[in-house]
Amino acid sequence: MDTLLPLLFFMIMGLAVLAYSILDGFDLGIGMLLPLGNEAEKDRMIACIGPFWDANETWIVLGVGTLLIAFPEAHGRILTALYLPVTLMLIGLIMRGVAFDLRVKAGPDKKQRWNRVFFIGSLIASVTQGWMVGAYITGLKTDLQNTLFAALIAVLLPAFYIFLGSAWLMIKTEDDLFGKAVAWGRRSLLPMAGALLLISAATPLVSTTIAERWFTLPNAIGLAPIPLTCALVFAGLTGFFTRSTETLYRYAWVPFTGALVIGVMAAIGLFYSLYPYVVIDELTIWEAASATSSLQFVLVGVVITIPAIIGYSIYVYRIFAGKATDLDYG
Repeated sequence: MDTLLPLLFFMIMGLAVLAYSILDGFDLGIGMLLPLGNEAEKDRMIACIGPFWDANETWIVLGVGTLLIAFPEAHGRILTALYLPVTLMLIGLIMRGVAFDLRVKAGPDKKQRWNRVFFIGSLIASVTQGWMVGAYITGLKTDLQNTLFAALIAVLLPAFYIFLGSAWLMIKTEDDLFGKAVAWGRRSLLPMAGALLLISAATPLVSTTIAERWFTLPNAIGLAPIPLTCALVFAGLTGFFTRSTETLYRYAWVPFTGALVIGVMAAIGLFYSLYPYVVIDELTIWEAASATSSLQFVLVGVVITIPAIIGYSIYVYRIFAGKATDLDYG
């Protein structure tokens, strides 16, 4: 039990981060795409995420809460090192929340202002999340090479979110906006593939630990399915976007599913790269973990909380399934 509980909480934290990056990722992606729509399309784009985004952001609360409660020493180190990007991310998320409500209530002359705030908040949140991922992978080191790596991921992560946003719009929209979503998805596919390739190539250069895990035998053979799966998904999506409009509409779920598979593969690769560390090369899962009695106590809450979050999310997604309707606060 002393060995398994910290590992269980580490996996729960990883699951929460993955769920957030996929679910709130499409929220952020749509926010960054918002300026590309006309006025009516902007309302429909917001309507596509309106019922879901509160449930989506629950996952980041679960992830950070798990880090704080289960790995308090790692929480202190990580948030101390990432204080500025975390603060900026929270500012971005607050901007999105405020703009989401006020753009609907504002008059026509003020609506564009809140649209811009929503876009800027989405961009800030996406870029800072990329920076945090890059800094975390490098072990929170601040030398030039690792800082450049964090900056690289900060610039590239939004490409993944934009593709997710386009894919979600394909599922939820029709007519002209559907056509635009297809075009946005097609254009963002190559940048997303390039982003993943650059990150994969650069990561071993900034971490000898990760390089040894990925490029030594027999590890390289066992890990080969991860890049191969991603390559096949990218090839499949490239071919999919050449299909007729009817086919794209009928199978509109395919791009989002492809992005989900890529996200899961990336998460598995990251887990393998980091394990057994919470802070790479510094703190292992067991060194950073809270006392066993504390983890046992918290586990009771987790057993209740996670099914509740999953159940609520499933309920919301089922209730608001199908194409989005006009935004109305009645």
